[in-house]
Amino acid sequence: MSLPPALQNLRIPVIGAPMFIVSNPDLVIAQCKAGIVGSFPALNAREKEGDPVELERWLKRITEELDRHNQENPDSPAAPFAVNQIVHRSNVRLERDIEICMRWKVPIWITSLGARPEVNEAAHSCGGITLHDVINDRFARKAIEKGADGLIAVAAGAGGHAGTLSPFALVQEIRAWFDGPLVLSGAISRGDSILAAQAAGADLAYIGSAFIATEEANAVHDYKQMIVESHAADIVYTDLFSGVHGNYLKPSIAAVGLDPDNLPTGDPSTMDFGSNRSRPKNWKEIWGSGQGIGAVEEVVPAAALVEQLGREYFAAHERLERSIGQKTRPFAAP
Repeated sequence: MSLPPALQNLRIPVIGAPMFIVSNPDLVIAQCKAGIVGSFPALNAREKEGDPVELERWLKRITEELDRHNQENPDSPAAPFAVNQIVHRSNVRLERDIEICMRWKVPIWITSLGARPEVNEAAHSCGGITLHDVINDRFARKAIEKGADGLIAVAAGAGGHAGTLSPFALVQEIRAWFDGPLVLSGAISRGDSILAAQAAGADLAYIGSAFIATEEANAVHDYKQMIVESHAADIVYTDLFSGVHGNYLKPSIAAVGLDPDNLPTGDPSTMDFGSNRSRPKNWKEIWGSGQGIGAVEEVVPAAALVEQLGREYFAAHERLERSIGQKTRPFAAP
């Protein structure tokens, strides 16, 4: 099955993952102009009292800036953008955010923490596609049954609410029955890993943590520097902070006085994506990250990171060709 138009004509087969707090219009615009899908969680457009339309302003700015870029650069148009909708029952903004995204004809909708047919229908009604993130084959089947167009396989080592399965096992099980768009998430921070994701059976790679250490990301200096200085051994997997298991930086946990090697168990009932988040301070001080950050060596502009990933991706193709003695088919020309 060929990819839908929204996922074609990228510089490299990458979606910049939506990251809580970190992803903002500056980062999304830079990613799209560099040739990969940029994305952000709708909930990142924080509401102020008496001013509930920040999401509208974000979408207006992103749409207009990318349109202007395309008019000025017809030979190298920007990639499309995506908005992540948290469909958990505690998200009291969901219905209104869906209406805003429909009005702005968001091209790619990423859904998380629940699969709901009405969200898929809303995306389709304005010409968009939906990609649902899953941590196992059972959730993948449910998402497709409820109308999702594609899947994001969130494997072990991913940032945010990661799964525990090997990427090879997870992609293998999904590809046994699903031939639609499949994106792989899990410790991908180099161009070599993008090619490996495709070799395993995915169409695109999902990269988040490496983009925390970019100039455009909405992260404090210490967070970005911790990404640069940390490695896979500095990641802890816990459900304490949100009620759902995720990967976090050990040094940030230790900095608030907790022992990252002896954390208590969280309570799934405390998961809250409502308008009044119960632990906003913890979310700001305890920083998420995937296991792939050992490849991150400095804070750079997002465009420079995409350029680096592209060089590594095509160099990996060349190494593979030499190794097997025949031509491979890269995603796109450099």
